[in-house]
Amino acid sequence: MDTIFALATAQGRAGVAVIRISGPQSKAVAQKLCGSLPEARRATTRRLHDEDGLVLDHVLVLMFEAPASFTGEDVVEFHLHGSIAVVAAVLRELGKGQARMAEPGEFTRRALENNKMDLAQVEGLGDLIEAETEAQRKQALRTVSGELGARIERWRSHLIRAASLIEVTIDFADEEVPVDVTPEVQDLLTRVTDDISDQLKGFAAAERIRTGFEVAIVGPPNAGKSTLLNALARRDAAITSATAGTTRDVIEVRMDLEGLPVTLLDTAGLREAADDIEAEGISRAVARANASDLRIFLMEPDDTLEVDIQKGDVVRAPKADSRKDEALAVSGLTGQGVDTLVAEVTASLLDRSQNAGLATHERHRAAMTAALTTLKSACSLIGAGPDHYDIAAEELRVAIRSLEAVVGRVDVENLLDEIFSSFCLGK
Repeated sequence: MDTIFALATAQGRAGVAVIRISGPQSKAVAQKLCGSLPEARRATTRRLHDEDGLVLDHVLVLMFEAPASFTGEDVVEFHLHGSIAVVAAVLRELGKGQARMAEPGEFTRRALENNKMDLAQVEGLGDLIEAETEAQRKQALRTVSGELGARIERWRSHLIRAASLIEVTIDFADEEVPVDVTPEVQDLLTRVTDDISDQLKGFAAAERIRTGFEVAIVGPPNAGKSTLLNALARRDAAITSATAGTTRDVIEVRMDLEGLPVTLLDTAGLREAADDIEAEGISRAVARANASDLRIFLMEPDDTLEVDIQKGDVVRAPKADSRKDEALAVSGLTGQGVDTLVAEVTASLLDRSQNAGLATHERHRAAMTAALTTLKSACSLIGAGPDHYDIAAEELRVAIRSLEAVVGRVDVENLLDEIFSSFCLGK
C-alpha cells in the first residue's frame, strides 16, 4: 500500500493549512521533515526542514497510529501557516520522498477499505463537505454518524433470521419440524417491509434537502415576477422592464430559507407568444414550473394560465402597492406582503421536509426499492406454503444483497470511482 499525502484544507491563503500523510511509511516520511514525532494524539510544535536543512515552516504536528485514525492507517498531519508559498514548499518536499500525492477521495476510500466507514457514510461525508444550509448539515451528519447503516444492519439481521428459519424447514422437509416457523418469518418480513416503505416515502424530501427545493414564480407578463425575484434575492438578479416579455429564459437564484436550500425560478410571462424566442421561453417556463416543488402564482383572480395551481402552491395578486381592492397581494417594488409570502413558502417547505428519510441518494432508493420488491415476492411465496420455501429463501438472499449494497458490503467497485471523484484531494 502506497503512502499518500495531500493538502486537506482549501487551496489559497488561510490562517492555517493542514497537510495529511497516510500509509505504512507516513512516520518515516514525516520524520524526514520534522526530525522526530510526538506521542500519538499529542499536538507538538516542530520545525520542518528541506533536504538541505533549510527551515520550511514552524508547524504543529499530530500523529495517529493505526488503526485509531481516520483512514485506519498511520496518519501524520502538519498544521502549517496558510501561505501559498509555505504549502507549496512542504508539498514539494514531501514529493521527493517515499510518498505520492493522493488521488481525489483516496483518504476516505482507505477509510472505507479499512472498515472505518461504510459506503453510505462516505456519501454522507461528501454531502457534509458540500452542505450550504443548516438542514443540509444536519441531514449529512445523520448519514455520517451511521444512522442509515445501523438501520440497514437491523433489517439485515431480521432477514437473515427469517432466511435461516426457512432454510431449516427446507433442510428437514422429510422430517417433522416441531414448530411452525411461518408466523415468525412473516412477522419479521412485515416489520422490515413496513420500515423500508416508510423510508422510501421520505426519500423525496431527503433528496430535496440535499439538492435543494425549486420554487417557481409564475404569472402573466408584467405581473412583477422579476421584481419579486429581485426583492427576495435582495439584488438585481433579473432585468425588470415595463415591456411585456422581457424575461425569455428561466433565471435561477439560490436562497437559504430557515436552513432549507431553495432555488427561486423567475419564468417567462405566460401568454400567447409574440415570436419564436418568446415561445421557447414560455415552453421552458411551463416545464420548469410543472416540475418545481412549489409555485408562487402572481395573477389576477380571473387570470387563466397554462400551469395548474396545485396543493401547497402560494397565490398572490400582483402589484399590491397600486391596488385599491382587498385582494391578498404582494409587491416586490415596495416589499409589501413579501415577508408574509416568504413565511408561507418557508412553512410549506418545512412541512414537506419533516418526513425526510435516511436515504438521500438515488442509489439508496434504487437498492431499497429492489429489496422491497423481492421481500414482497418472498412474503407471497411463504404464504403459498412449504413447496415454495426454496424460492422464497432465494428472494430473501437477493433482498439482503440489495440492502448490503447501500453500505458497501458487496462488490460495488463500479460505484467507487464515481463516488470518490467528487472528493477533494485531502479527503
